[in-house]
Amino acid sequence: MDRADKKIFGTLFFSIFTAVTGVGIVVPLLPVYAHDMGASGMYIGLIFGAFSLSRTFFLPFFGRSSDKIGRKPYIVIGLLCYTLISFAFLAAISVEILIAIRFVQGIASAMIMPVTQAYVGEITPEKREGVTMGIFNMSTFIGLSLGPLIGGVLNDRFDLRIAFISMGILSAVGFFLSLVLLPPTRSERIISRSAVPVTWTHLFRDRIINGLFIFRFVYTACIGIIWGFLPVFADSEFSLSSSAIGVLVMLGVLTSGLLQTPMGYLADRGNKRLMILFGGVIVGYAMFTFERAAGFWDLFAANIFFGIGGSIAMAPLMAIAVRKGAQKGAMGSVMALMTMAHSMGMMIGAFLAGALMDLLELRQTFFFGELVMLAGTGLFFLCMFSAGQTGDEI
Repeated sequence: MDRADKKIFGTLFFSIFTAVTGVGIVVPLLPVYAHDMGASGMYIGLIFGAFSLSRTFFLPFFGRSSDKIGRKPYIVIGLLCYTLISFAFLAAISVEILIAIRFVQGIASAMIMPVTQAYVGEITPEKREGVTMGIFNMSTFIGLSLGPLIGGVLNDRFDLRIAFISMGILSAVGFFLSLVLLPPTRSERIISRSAVPVTWTHLFRDRIINGLFIFRFVYTACIGIIWGFLPVFADSEFSLSSSAIGVLVMLGVLTSGLLQTPMGYLADRGNKRLMILFGGVIVGYAMFTFERAAGFWDLFAANIFFGIGGSIAMAPLMAIAVRKGAQKGAMGSVMALMTMAHSMGMMIGAFLAGALMDLLELRQTFFFGELVMLAGTGLFFLCMFSAGQTGDEI
């Protein structure tokens, strides 16, 4: 990267880091908060599902539109909306209001995540996609890992209102960083090329993109299960404190974040397909470990396994996605598809797990995640095999 690109990368990294840390402060507290309001498993699933539903619906529009008019407008507006929505949580007095706020927050998220990833993908040097995206992904993973820990401490020492205020302040920092430090939209490479993005039909016909979508979907469904139901499981089964729950939610994401860069380095030099397959199997085993947990330390180990598997798989997956975005001349659209898979996984995973919790028992939600992860990993392999390319050719 040249000096200008490094400045853009640094700005996006710290903007997303602050915003995601703020979101991470509140996410692990919402299930317990809603449960205390009398929410059933289905309603807890809806709180997470509403966010993913709105984000999924708007992702295609914002991703493709950013390929036409540029990245900065969506990043800045999205971060501003995050700031305002953070303070709207203070007005929530019922589960229904929480669901509505999360729905609006999902629209703001659709403006931010795929567009920032597309921006980074465009300034990434060739054959360094894995390590570059690995470093950038640390902004999300470390932010999400620090957030739950901070949120648990704030809730134990103060109350949930302070957590919401902290989320708003951190989102505002990200907004100002992007507004001031990102270059004008007219200087972005996607604008200077003036190329017409490929159609969605063309992208959906690509078997490699299909495989990436499926794997990202099932992996994120497992994240939705953990974020949505691990706090309730730890609270109801083992009576753990908010701080202990924050540590547990933090562990998997932090482990994955710390390993993103070395795994990205390996992805640039090794077989990306096999790395993703191996990571998927480890994630499936982690979900099995959650189901069999008998206390804090079992949950601790399960989160470590989950983080290791996620890091092994996600770094090469995003490296392949960047290459595909560059090949297709539609980086925003490809990243929107990856984020759409993320949103759909969170939504459907949390919703079905909530229904399973109401029908059977809480532990069965993790067994469901194990089956979904292993099935998705198998489908990913079939897509890659049918595409006729090896992992290091992608």
